Amino acid sequence: MNKIAAIAGLTWKAAFRYRLFWILTALLAAAVVGLPLLIKDDGTAQGMVQILLTYTLSATAALLGFATLWLSCGTLARDVEECQAQMVAVKPVARWQIWLGKWLGILSLNAALLALAGGAIFILLQWRAARLPAGQQKILREEIFVSRASAREPLPDFNPMVDQIMQREVKDPSAMSAGDLLEKRRQITGRLIALRTVLPSGLARLWAIDLHTLKDRLRDQRLQLRVKFHTASANQDAQYTTFWRVGPTNSTRQVYLTEVFPADSFQQFALPPNLLDDQGRLWIEVGNPNDMDLTFPLEEGLELLYPESTFGVNFIRGLAVVFCWLALLASIGLAAASFLSFPVAAFVSMAVLFIGLSGGIVSTVVQNGTITNYDSARGGYGHSAVDYVIVPIFAGALKIINLVQSFSPIDSLSSGRSITWGQLGLAAAQIVVVLGGFFCVAGIILFTRRELATAQGNN
Repeated sequence: MNKIAAIAGLTWKAAFRYRLFWILTALLAAAVVGLPLLIKDDGTAQGMVQILLTYTLSATAALLGFATLWLSCGTLARDVEECQAQMVAVKPVARWQIWLGKWLGILSLNAALLALAGGAIFILLQWRAARLPAGQQKILREEIFVSRASAREPLPDFNPMVDQIMQREVKDPSAMSAGDLLEKRRQITGRLIALRTVLPSGLARLWAIDLHTLKDRLRDQRLQLRVKFHTASANQDAQYTTFWRVGPTNSTRQVYLTEVFPADSFQQFALPPNLLDDQGRLWIEVGNPNDMDLTFPLEEGLELLYPESTFGVNFIRGLAVVFCWLALLASIGLAAASFLSFPVAAFVSMAVLFIGLSGGIVSTVVQNGTITNYDSARGGYGHSAVDYVIVPIFAGALKIINLVQSFSPIDSLSSGRSITWGQLGLAAAQIVVVLGGFFCVAGIILFTRRELATAQGNN
C-alpha cells in the first residue's frame, strides 16, 4: 500500500505541476458561482433550483468528467512517452501497483474537487433560498429540500397471459413468419396494457400500494400522490376532474378528494396521515367522471411519495453517485492509455463515452431488430444480413448502457426524490465494481504485458 500511495502522491504532484488542479478549481468556481450570477432565476423555487442545482451540478459533473478522461489518458501515456514509467518500472514496484496508484490518485483528486464544488453549491442553495418570498420558501421546503422515496403498485408480468392468448388465437405458428409472430405478440401485449392502464369514462379503478415494511414509520406521516395521465383530446389547456377515495376499504378512516388536473404532466397532492390499513397497504380508488378515457401509464401513472431522509444527506449521496461515474471514466482513460499513445487513447476514451451517451439510438435498433429504415410497402421494418451481426452487438451494448444510465442523481435532487443507500450501493457495485473493475483488470493486464522500451522507441 505504501508503494501505491506513493504513486498516487506523484499523480497529485503532476496535477499541480501541470496546473491542472488550479485550472479545474477556477473553472468550477466559474460554473458554481459565476453561472448563477450571470443567469437570473424567475423568483420561484423551481427557477432557483434549476439554475443553482441542475445547471451548476451538471456543469460540475461535465467539467470533472472530461478532465478525468484527459488526465487519466495523459498521466500514464505521457509517463511512457517521456520515459518516466520506465524509470519507475525498474524499481521494486509492480506494474499493477503503478496502474492502481494512478487510478487512486485521480480518484482522490476528483474527491477533493467534487467536495469543494458540492460544498459551494449547497451553501449557495441555502443562501439563495433565504432570499425567496415566504410562499416560495414553503414550496422549497416541502417539494425540493426534501428526500422522498417512492412506492407504486407492482408491474404485472404480461408474458404468461400473452402466451395463453397466442396459443388460443394462433392455431398454426409455422404458417406465420418470425416477424409476423413478433408483431402479433406486440399487439396482444398492447391490448393487455390498455386494459391495465385505461380508465374508461364513468368508471373507477382501485390501486393497492404495499408499505408493510414501512407501516410503523409512515403511519403518522403526511404522504403525497404523484399522478400523470393521458387523454385523446388535442386541447392542451383542458382540465379533468378526478374523484379519489383513499384509505382502508370498509373503514371510516377513508378520505374523499376531488382533484382537477391537466393531462400529460405530473401533478402532486398531499394525503392526510394514518390511511394505511392493518397490513400496511394504501388503497386508492380513482373515479373518472369525464366524457373521455384517462390513461395512467404503467410506470409513472400513480406513485406514492413518502419522506425517507433529509436533503443534506440526499445531496451527499447524489455527489457520491457522480463520484462513481468519475471512477468509471478514470478506469476507461487509464485502460486506453495502457497500450495506446496519448492522442489515440484520448480519442478512444471519448468514443467510448459517446457510445455510452447514445443509448437512444442503440435502443431503437434493438427494439426494431434492424438498422435499416421502415419499409412502407411491407408495413414494417426490413432486415438484412448485417442485422444478424449488428443487432446482437447492440443488444449487448444496450445492457451495459442501461447498467449505468439508470443512475441520474441530478434529476432526483432537483425534484426532491430520494437517492437511497440501496441505490447508492447498487450504483457503486454496477458502475465502479463491475464496469470499472472490468476496465481496471483489462488496463492492468495490458500495461503489464506492454514493452515500455519498444513504445519509447516507436516515438
